[in-house]
Amino acid sequence: MAHHLKIGQLAEQGQVNLQTIRYYEREGLLPKPPRLASGYRVFSSDAVRRVRFIKRAQEIGFSLKEIKELLSIRIDPKNDCSGVPKLAKAKVTDIEQKIRTLQAMKKVLGKLTLACPGSGPLSECPILESFEPDGDIQ
Repeated sequence: MAHHLKIGQLAEQGQVNLQTIRYYEREGLLPKPPRLASGYRVFSSDAVRRVRFIKRAQEIGFSLKEIKELLSIRIDPKNDCSGVPKLAKAKVTDIEQKIRTLQAMKKVLGKLTLACPGSGPLSECPILESFEPDGDIQ
């Protein structure tokens, strides 16, 4: 890997698009890089590791706010890993709640699908009726 990368090279090596790199910069996930006399921003090879870290953390469910917190722990040499398990456990709890919510949604949609004959006037469709403000979603 080169020591000085232009934004396109960083995006390619980090396996994201240019807009993602710019967004990470705006959000403070990537430090503002120095600029060459030509105006080009130059990133260090460490930026590739950081982009890949961000993407991997997103893939397992961390929000950008949570990733920013993980990065701040990671880059401060005075820190140890004691705060990381707490963040990971909180994420597991969040994921478990999302799973329960999705399972409840699936159950409701399954019941609605069974109640729908699949033919007849739209005004009598139990699925559409359940979405009305006074509809009965169980």
